[in-house]
Amino acid sequence: MADESQRAAVLGRPVSHSLSPLLHRAAYAALGLDDWRYDALDVGPADLPDLLAGLGEEWRGFSVTMPCKQAAVDVADVVEPLPGLLRAANTLIREERGWRAENTDVSGIGTALQAAGVDSVDRVAVLGAGGTAAAAAVALASLGARHVEVVVREPGRAADLVRILDALRVPVTVSRLDGSRVEAPVVVSTVPVAGQPAVSALPWDTGQTVLDVLYSPWPTLLAERVTEAGGTVIGGIEVLFWQATAQVELMTGLEAPIAEMRRALDAALDVR
Repeated sequence: MADESQRAAVLGRPVSHSLSPLLHRAAYAALGLDDWRYDALDVGPADLPDLLAGLGEEWRGFSVTMPCKQAAVDVADVVEPLPGLLRAANTLIREERGWRAENTDVSGIGTALQAAGVDSVDRVAVLGAGGTAAAAAVALASLGARHVEVVVREPGRAADLVRILDALRVPVTVSRLDGSRVEAPVVVSTVPVAGQPAVSALPWDTGQTVLDVLYSPWPTLLAERVTEAGGTVIGGIEVLFWQATAQVELMTGLEAPIAEMRRALDAALDVR
């Protein structure tokens, strides 16, 4: 008898560390979607066209992580405005027209900030200039940012982020990481583990709220330094959680079971 289950997965390389399967499976269990499966597929950007072309109708959607977010936009049949602006998609949804590219990173960052009490912003800073930094900039713009300072090692790398903020009509300045003093009250760091010593060495002040998008290992050097300075830290696990709830709703068409997903995540983190 043919397998009639509905399928979804996270795509990326490496992907074995991903907590997405845990979150999505918890959602399916809570929603009574016993015929839904969620897996982790280790694929690179060049693999996406052949992968999508060979899939059956049982495949409903994908969470997309690095290094495949740009490729997901390139292979999608329909690209929503947000991933089009960012040139990055973290979600692919099956529909009649084909695969639709979405981006829930922006809502994940925005909701993580709001859940921590950051309902509106004025002056903000973004550390880093990659795809996650672009999503952070859009999220901050949606919360009312009137000026964004982008702090990077090489200012030339910030060109795409400046393009996005210009499109959103949000004034932006670019600062070199070396010798910077980040004074914005709200900061989002998208700096990878290798860059943590440099950002943790910046002067941090009481009253600053810093969202560090990393969640493993935790706490990061930056999180420890901000806490020591009397600031507030929001961990990247919150971004992961909230972007996953949005993905569940896009893939299933049902409201995400937030309480059950949170319990599953907390239980997993307790045993790590």
